[in-house]
Amino acid sequence: MAYKLMAVDIDGTLLDSNDNLTEETKKAIQLGVENGLIFTIATGRPIQGVEPLINKLNLDLPFITYNGAMVVMGKSKKILYEQKLTPEDAKNVYLLGEKYNTTIIVWTNNILYVNQFNEKSKKYGELCNTQPILMKDIDEVMKEGVTKVLWYDEVELIERYQEEVGKFLSSSINHHTSRPFFLEFVDKNASKAIAMEKLGKHYGIEQSEMIAVGDGFNDLSMMEYAGLGVAMANAKDVIKEKADYVTLSNDENGVAHVIYKFVLGNR
Repeated sequence: MAYKLMAVDIDGTLLDSNDNLTEETKKAIQLGVENGLIFTIATGRPIQGVEPLINKLNLDLPFITYNGAMVVMGKSKKILYEQKLTPEDAKNVYLLGEKYNTTIIVWTNNILYVNQFNEKSKKYGELCNTQPILMKDIDEVMKEGVTKVLWYDEVELIERYQEEVGKFLSSSINHHTSRPFFLEFVDKNASKAIAMEKLGKHYGIEQSEMIAVGDGFNDLSMMEYAGLGVAMANAKDVIKEKADYVTLSNDENGVAHVIYKFVLGNR
């Protein structure tokens, strides 16, 4: 099988444990692209949060951002696909988060809003390379829909919220953790798998010609969708059990290994 599109998660997958893109992985990506591979990075971050990667790779790659709610070209910033939460759904998630007294992040039109300025919202803004804006008028901010809502809290609280919130939300909302301290809410039609499907149609690539690589629960949809679903060696066992192949860890250039074995090795 000649694989033509490869979607890769960032944290715990593309980057090593020190949040670095290694030279070996960078070289493998560039070689893959030179040989016709459509390489896409799939992340929960906004496009601003991956600017350093765009600059390091120096390629105009498509990015699956907000866990699939937006697909955008890295350099030109052209939006290929977007699926927002409705204003009603977004407001319900926000108000529920207020009841839990958690730190709430709201993304709309690539602008970052927060319900409070604290250490967590400050750290999140730094992570995404975006200055947070204090939410003042919920209805005004959400009137055109919301790309993503995120709750940021202690790990044990996020685990409890994840178990509880489903009964309070409409069936049109998906929620999942991206990091142990992040609980994310997007529209049910926003996932890394759906974003891969949209990219496939855009580039004329079949599902069977796709690879997806990840280490977390928010990667499962694309791993199960792709023709070849790959888990990192550092992923939890439940993730690895659902994969077609387990590559090396993120500290052993696992993504580069996949490119050399399944992309360049088949050409």
